[in-house]
Amino acid sequence: MVTIKEEIMALEITDANFEETVLKSDKPVMVDFWAAWCGPCRMVGPIIDEVSEEYTDKAVVGKMDVDANQEFAAKYGVRNIPTVLVFQNGEVVGRQVGVAPKNAYTDALDALLN
Repeated sequence: MVTIKEEIMALEITDANFEETVLKSDKPVMVDFWAAWCGPCRMVGPIIDEVSEEYTDKAVVGKMDVDANQEFAAKYGVRNIPTVLVFQNGEVVGRQVGVAPKNAYTDALDALLN
């Protein structure tokens, strides 16, 4: 018998759902601002998916394609990608620009959860 593990991917965040998903969340929210053409973004993407899976019940973890969704990227001053922002109660409380090890992302969430 073969068991297939369902992989949990980070939530897709868009300009249309940003306010409801990110700003009104009662949990900490991590948003990866990325683009398909960005090499370093392809390195961060799988890490964000892992974080999403590990924090499923504790935090909201999502990805936002800046080419398709420019409003909130501009509003929060995302000029370089990948940029990962961490929100708590609708406010930015953390920012990571560029590629970082997984623990940089998990530590940011843990600090808000403990």
